[in-house]
Amino acid sequence: MSRQVVRSSKFRHVFGQPAKADQCYEDVRVSQTTWDSGFCAVNPKFVALICEASGGGAFLVLPLAKTGRVDKNVPTVCGHTAPVLDIAWCPHNDNVIASGSEDCTVMVWEIPDGGLTLPLREPVVTLEGHTKRVGIVAWHPTAQNVLLSAGCDNVIMVWDVGTGAAVLTLGPDVHPDTIYSVDWSRDGGLICTSCRDKRVRIIEPRKGTVVAEKDRPHEGTRPVRAVFVSEGKILTTGFSRMSERQVALWDTKHLEEPLSLQELDTSSGVLLPFFDPDTNIVYLCGKGDSSIRYFEITSEAPFLHYLSMFSSKESQRGMGYMPKRGLEVNKCEIARFYKLHERRCEPIAMTVPRKSDLFQEDLYPPTAGPDPALTAEEWLGGRDAGPLLISLKDGYVPPKSRELRVNRGLDTGRRRAAPEASGTPSSDAVSRLEEEMRKLQAMVQELQKRLDRLEETVQAK
Repeated sequence: MSRQVVRSSKFRHVFGQPAKADQCYEDVRVSQTTWDSGFCAVNPKFVALICEASGGGAFLVLPLAKTGRVDKNVPTVCGHTAPVLDIAWCPHNDNVIASGSEDCTVMVWEIPDGGLTLPLREPVVTLEGHTKRVGIVAWHPTAQNVLLSAGCDNVIMVWDVGTGAAVLTLGPDVHPDTIYSVDWSRDGGLICTSCRDKRVRIIEPRKGTVVAEKDRPHEGTRPVRAVFVSEGKILTTGFSRMSERQVALWDTKHLEEPLSLQELDTSSGVLLPFFDPDTNIVYLCGKGDSSIRYFEITSEAPFLHYLSMFSSKESQRGMGYMPKRGLEVNKCEIARFYKLHERRCEPIAMTVPRKSDLFQEDLYPPTAGPDPALTAEEWLGGRDAGPLLISLKDGYVPPKSRELRVNRGLDTGRRRAAPEASGTPSSDAVSRLEEEMRKLQAMVQELQKRLDRLEETVQAK
């Protein structure tokens, strides 16, 4: 009788802990749009989520601490003329967020510290170039002001947000059909894409060349997702020919056969992968699921190890993933998700059980900080660099807010002015304030008349 040896891992007992009711964001109207993005983006300052909006597209931005019931009249970011499909926070400026929409534009917004006090209608910069709806936006991980967008026109565009210009374009000759997902490598030298033509491609965007590609990584017809993971590997999620959901790990130098292929279940929701390079854990969140599965990736066979699964009663409409610098290290929190319900956003902390409340160096190696390693010009010139790392030992101290500088002289035809982003109210806001002032002045005059009458009565007596 042989005894089965259990693999040793410090992440074997990671567990998910949903936040208490008073730490959730209640009464938010999550978008009903049928699009396979996370609908939520978070950073150490704000949580943003795509919400229902009449007559255009909008998303909600709330300071992390502003939990509880959200007022139905809370100001939103509402400059798009059609539904918003994807949002992404800039990794180098926690006040800057990009959005892609069905109106074929990408807009970049600057959120003031403390959140919005008025609706934000004018972006810092509008990026126009796609001819169909824009479903994916992704910031370069290490180069400043470099933003990628992918549209349903089968085109990927890379923008220099500092000038508002498209600096690279990958046309329909690279992707002949709808692009399902795009992911940057850790140093930003390559991108990994999945496409409706059932191919996963690894592309050098500056040269526009396909470095490697894999035809039919999953046999099914449903959408495939692909992300870079550690040591030159990619992870894909998809469906088998029998519509079973699968997760596979591939070596980018040998894409003929997967390093690991596991079948999960028969649900129909697309699995969104989130990879943590510090712990080598990948989390799989399915839209419409009520669970989060997580796996550890190692350098020895079988490479992909199932750890556990967090389950809850309610299904998820979307999911946001907090960067490592926004976590509570004294509680051994290694990941935090923001799960979107139909009318609620619920934080879920992934924690390693440890008795000590001291800093655990093995759980928190140096992680990507908020400073860019390259300028846009250096990256376009051919340089690559990994993220500038910071230690979380003494906790993360956010830097002072940085203003997004846009050189308007280079692309005036493509951008509108941004009065609200710079702190000056728009014409609508000014007219509303003037109307309020007129009402207040009328009330003051009425009170003055009453006081005069009261004085006359007192003197008569």
